[in-house]
Amino acid sequence: MSQAKSYAAFSAEKPLAPFTFDRREPRPDDVAIEILYCGVCHSDLHFARNDWGMSQYPVVPGHEIVGRVTAVGSDVSRFKAGDLVGVGCMVDSCRTCSACKDGVEQYCLEGFTMTYGSPDRQDGTLTQGGYSDSIVVSEHFVLQMPDGIDLASAAPILCAGITTYSPLKHHGVGKGHKVGIIGMGGLGHMGVKLAKALGAEVTVFTRSEAKVEEAKRNGTDHVVVSSDQAQMDAVAETFDFMLDTVPVQHDLNPYLTSLKYDGTHILVGLLEPIEPAIEAFNLVFKRRVVAGSLIGGIAETEELLKLCAEQNITCDIEMLDINKINEGFERMEKGDVRYRFVIDMATLKDTAA
Repeated sequence: MSQAKSYAAFSAEKPLAPFTFDRREPRPDDVAIEILYCGVCHSDLHFARNDWGMSQYPVVPGHEIVGRVTAVGSDVSRFKAGDLVGVGCMVDSCRTCSACKDGVEQYCLEGFTMTYGSPDRQDGTLTQGGYSDSIVVSEHFVLQMPDGIDLASAAPILCAGITTYSPLKHHGVGKGHKVGIIGMGGLGHMGVKLAKALGAEVTVFTRSEAKVEEAKRNGTDHVVVSSDQAQMDAVAETFDFMLDTVPVQHDLNPYLTSLKYDGTHILVGLLEPIEPAIEAFNLVFKRRVVAGSLIGGIAETEELLKLCAEQNITCDIEMLDINKINEGFERMEKGDVRYRFVIDMATLKDTAA
């Protein structure tokens, strides 16, 4: 085993603190990785605070990982020491069910193994994530970073990017489609860039007048201030798709009426009950659909990384010293980041555990 330095949550009530733990020796199919950068996702905050009631402590968050291969197991064929790689939200699955065989490991019928906070499928130990200086992951779940991609800003592509790209691709979004992006945060700004890259005409829906110019700077074609009823009335029955990135309860009905008949409202941010309730009239009388989507499979995520490298699509980031991770959590909770913190793991080197 090798010792890893990290920051971990030790309870729901305490701030993250330095933590040293053992990483396993690479198995035959494993890749050992020195972590260079790790994005800070809102899910990390939820998990650290046990908002979903499933956290076990201590837990090292982080599932937007970019690093350099330091060693590989005897059965590894795709990677070698020195390669630049990524690790996203999952590090294993059953690999034999219909979902895994279809390349959508995120929908594994046995449940995928999360990068942190999940029992390892072989030895039962709790997985620990990317707020650390190293990680060991099965080759199948390691992503090749394409040449020319900016490594730091690529880290959030492994969660925020693929979470928005996967449903756009699945539903066939492309040229001639009109797409509404609800919310202009970490997911929303990537949704704008990726829907545009696929050829769609994009409109951002935001409750904040202050985000109108921001949305335009990120390439959106139009902006609707959703708190302005006149603006909402003007776009009734306009859109083919809505990509809803809002992570808290909100009224879906006004956005449903903005969809054409056969339009689809895709939820990627909300994991809570839908409140207020959806009015069935808004679905039945226009044959509209409310859908959900998780992250993406491994092949789809590598496809996205290549697209981002080719079209110079990056996540807007702010670099963060890991010793200020609790301050980062506080700012993220207030929405005071545009649009994703990324930890420079070099700042961990002098941290005492």
